[in-house]
Amino acid sequence: MKTPVAIIGSGNIGTDLMIKIMRLSETLEVTAMVGVDPASDGLARAVRLGVATTNDGLDGLLAMPAFKDIRIVFDATSAGAHRCHDEVLCAHGKRVVDLTPAALGPYVIPPVNGADHLDAPNVNMVTCGGQATIPIVAAVNRISPVIYGEIVASIASKSAGPGTRANIDEFTETTSKAIEVVGGARRGKAVIVLNPAEPPLMMRDTVYCLCGDAHPEAVRASVEAMVEEVRAYVPGYRLKQPVQFERISHNETLFIPEMGEAFSGLKVSVFLEVEGAAHYLPAYAGNLDIMTSAALRTAERIAVRERDGAAA
Repeated sequence: MKTPVAIIGSGNIGTDLMIKIMRLSETLEVTAMVGVDPASDGLARAVRLGVATTNDGLDGLLAMPAFKDIRIVFDATSAGAHRCHDEVLCAHGKRVVDLTPAALGPYVIPPVNGADHLDAPNVNMVTCGGQATIPIVAAVNRISPVIYGEIVASIASKSAGPGTRANIDEFTETTSKAIEVVGGARRGKAVIVLNPAEPPLMMRDTVYCLCGDAHPEAVRASVEAMVEEVRAYVPGYRLKQPVQFERISHNETLFIPEMGEAFSGLKVSVFLEVEGAAHYLPAYAGNLDIMTSAALRTAERIAVRERDGAAA
């Protein structure tokens, strides 16, 4: 029997997630789609797919007869709205998967710490840029400690809905912190670029890591292995070109303004591309695909954990 779930947020991310669960998941069942705009495409699609809907936000969800059976709620709204949603949902005993940068619960990046927080009442999926790049920082860090990790996530402007645009500051703050907490970097920095190019370009991510003395081939192998782990649930995730290395000697040194210190050691540069599965938006929206895929994978693990615990 599948675990009933609800999605709050009928925009790009919530709608893509709904379709992805319905097409791919053998563990979860979408019971409700919640929005605030009665004319939203997400709510209209949910109705056509036979999913119960409400345009009265969280209050509408609470009033649904099916609410009592829902075990997991995905929040695909905004960081500000999520803070209110989480308090109410946790009071009703619902598990929450947060797709906003609110970061009330522990950060979860499936191939790095996906099994660590399955009992937490609220888990945070960081950001699309974090899901794409933090696995790479972690892959470098497991070979040699990362002193500084910087990521640049470039996404098509057309794939960024109102929620994403409203959360730009939270995106940079949450991703930067998660680079440190999950990726293992001593200091992290994140930048997001909304690319207005026409035709829209696919999501591109650049990861720079400054680490201690390490053998490039060991780092390369670790990065390539991590890419394959992510590809297991995001097939369009790939290296755009081979991993690049630059050895910075003590005589040269590189000053890191964010840390106020000089660096010598190995600089690792990784260039990624994320092609979306086009479940809702076109393939250029890889930022949606990696975020919703990570949320789906995490929720499935939570559901299995709850089911196994109930059967024990």
